[in-house]
Amino acid sequence: MTKKPFAFRNSTAFAVLIASTTALFGYELPPPKPIPAIPAPLPVDSVPMGDFKTAPEVKLDLPIEPGPYQPTWESIEKNYPGTPDWLREAKFGIWVHFGPQASGESGDWYARRLYVPGTPYNNHLKNFGHPSEIGYKDVLRKWNPNKLDPAKLVSIYKDAGARFLIIQGVHHDNFDLWNSRYQPWNSVRLGPKRDLLGEWSKASKAAGIRYGVSFHHEYSWWWWQTAFGSDKDGPKAGVPYDGNLTLADGKGKWWEGLDPRLLYNVDLREYKGVTGAARSPWSPPPAGIFTRHLDYAKWYATNWALRMMDVVHHYDPDFIYTDGTGSQPFSGDRSGTGIKCDATQRVIADYYNHTLKTRGKVDTFSIIKFRGKTNGTVNTTESSLPGEIKTDQAWIAEAQVGDWFYRPGLAYESKAMIRNIVEAVSRDGSVAISVPILPDGSLEEASARMLKEVGEWMRINGEAIYGSHAWVVLGEGPDGKVRQLPGGALGKSQATFGFDTRDFRFTVGKDGALYAVCMTVPAPGAELKITSLGSVANRLGKPVKAVTLLGNKGMQLKWKQEADALVVTCPQAMPFATAVCFKITLR
Repeated sequence: MTKKPFAFRNSTAFAVLIASTTALFGYELPPPKPIPAIPAPLPVDSVPMGDFKTAPEVKLDLPIEPGPYQPTWESIEKNYPGTPDWLREAKFGIWVHFGPQASGESGDWYARRLYVPGTPYNNHLKNFGHPSEIGYKDVLRKWNPNKLDPAKLVSIYKDAGARFLIIQGVHHDNFDLWNSRYQPWNSVRLGPKRDLLGEWSKASKAAGIRYGVSFHHEYSWWWWQTAFGSDKDGPKAGVPYDGNLTLADGKGKWWEGLDPRLLYNVDLREYKGVTGAARSPWSPPPAGIFTRHLDYAKWYATNWALRMMDVVHHYDPDFIYTDGTGSQPFSGDRSGTGIKCDATQRVIADYYNHTLKTRGKVDTFSIIKFRGKTNGTVNTTESSLPGEIKTDQAWIAEAQVGDWFYRPGLAYESKAMIRNIVEAVSRDGSVAISVPILPDGSLEEASARMLKEVGEWMRINGEAIYGSHAWVVLGEGPDGKVRQLPGGALGKSQATFGFDTRDFRFTVGKDGALYAVCMTVPAPGAELKITSLGSVANRLGKPVKAVTLLGNKGMQLKWKQEADALVVTCPQAMPFATAVCFKITLR
């Protein structure tokens, strides 16, 4: 029996069809609304962006879970009890940055770049077809990660020492990886036909690992503008890509009833700078407001918020994560260009009120990647680290092994991961590292081996990591300078970086002991000088009582605190990998 596909033809029919349910404690999320009327597009680059600085902040007509948190930053900061202690205790997490874009085997942003001449475009032609005929919507249909076993992967991650996970809920491709009430382009309806987020959530809770859900769909509307173009030359020159398709075009096809606008959004290339930004490696359009699309912008921001609230109310994550380069999503500036509204505040207030009702306390947090110090939010660094210790707010150092989505030829180096963890923790951060998953949902053998080696290191040295905080200095190196690990994707450049026995990083464990991590493995019997711990500098405040080498099984360790350094002589056997850690206790 063939089931008739559905469409967002009106909100009542859609609400009936998806059987909108009542969330916990009687609070019901509102039904979805149809896309408002869209004006006919004007010529490309013909409309200036509106001034976001003078534009008032739009207050969305979107109720939230009742509670003390109101949808304002003032209320959120006033009521939030502070970042939960569990994040510091956990310290190290795995970033599960996985979705249908892995199918392209072209690295990050494959969905957008398959419409731009270059490697992803060429790969798409070879593996799928021309994007005017077989575009990203067709990739979604064919994607089937039949080897994806969240319970097995969570076990591997836990064995590697991870104590929290970031699970991708939706990337910029706008495809929801759960049983989404507000986005029919989702993994339950298409592709694997599985509630992937539900599987990850269940596995994480069963393993006792905290997890959060990431949302990257804020700027999908300008990110997807490549799909409205066409080839500039060749046999398909001028033939529109599939982003230009309409609901009516789907009649009789596999995607009948699925509105392409709910995946690719609408054509916004009339605004100056949008087309150029779409074809750039990364840059967002100029800051401003999409002034001819105000009704659509409000609908878009509301739908963005409802999808996050849907996850909060049905999967109970320990934190939520929004991507972007602005001070908050929909700020009118940077990646938040297009509208200035209070969608973010509504999502966070709803989240904390819901947490308070379901858990009895707010032990959750919200990541806004580059927001300044705000009680109620955590920020991140991406593929880089602060130059100094950073204690003004809780933060997580994000890094990717090789690339954010899978592509062939990645280097899996446990040394790069371990060094990155130590660098972040010595600066008082936590760390989340993405390990690419193959399109079928499995790990490459070298990747699994890398994670096993990280776990072995963490089991020896974890007391210097979990629950730790920064010391008075983050580390030391030759000539009194800290040599910092290179930024960017983790791989050979970090694994082969020239640390020697003069490079140390410091942490203070939850037991109060000082830990000094040598960023390489010294030779047996080598004499090390930790200059920050000399008696004259008096940074410790008390004399050293004992020095031990973590993982040292009965081998003699000689040490002496001299005026200019703590001098340690290594044992005659040093069966360690990547880095070694000395525990220093005081009298």
